[in-house]
Amino acid sequence: MGLAKTKTDLIVNMVEAYAGDDSREAHVAAFLDLLEMRYTGAGPQALFLAQDKALSKKIFDFHGIRTPRFASSYRGKLDHVDDLEFPLMVKPASEDGSVGIDAGAVVRSLRDLMERVAMIQEKFDSAALIEEFIEGREIYVGVLGNDKPVALPVVELDLSKLPDGMPKIAGTEVKWDKGTAAYEVTRSAGAKGLDADVTRHLQDIAVQVYTALKLRDYGRVDMRLTPDGRIYVIEANPKPWLAPEAELAIAAGLAGRTYVQLIGQIVELALARYAA
Repeated sequence: MGLAKTKTDLIVNMVEAYAGDDSREAHVAAFLDLLEMRYTGAGPQALFLAQDKALSKKIFDFHGIRTPRFASSYRGKLDHVDDLEFPLMVKPASEDGSVGIDAGAVVRSLRDLMERVAMIQEKFDSAALIEEFIEGREIYVGVLGNDKPVALPVVELDLSKLPDGMPKIAGTEVKWDKGTAAYEVTRSAGAKGLDADVTRHLQDIAVQVYTALKLRDYGRVDMRLTPDGRIYVIEANPKPWLAPEAELAIAAGLAGRTYVQLIGQIVELALARYAA
């Protein structure tokens, strides 16, 4: 109970798992609440909602936010089924950071689908989320704030230079496999070539998602923008990576904030929330 005895004014909560279990991320926030300790970022309710990707997609649908059609399956039981067409994307329903997503996550046949679902269930002991694969640009929109959240400039992960035959997705090869061709040719930067209306629409949707999932202080919404201009929300990240090279920091830089100013604003937002 050493944590309970600390006199800290605020904890910067960057916990993404407990004892190696991502599903316990929300439990840490709930424990801090029980200790009546102040911390940055989403509370346990928002963390549960965002982590359960199938549930969050149902919430998006309720709010009229476009998201890929999907099915959710665990041990032969179907929780939800839309009418789906190949190609499909298969990933764990409750992991983040591209865990469980690699080049094999995009399937184009029933056999590949069944094999991928079985692998996800066995490796992660998790329901498999099966959703339409949306061809388009990989878009990230950071959001800051509480009572009146504000979207930051739009950031894009450029996947156009991935090796031939590799699906255009932000899988583990792109995110974490340093030294590989996939990692070296992909970079996040301010999105280029978007007209003002599309940019505004992306930002508006990001704020809608942020509010619907009860995120607070800061967050990031991941979307796909199709060649014909349709926007699909893929998921929301209630505690996105806060490294200087991460997408949230890139977006803050585009808005004229230094990295130190970004972290300072997150701290100020959290402190003001508790003061209120």
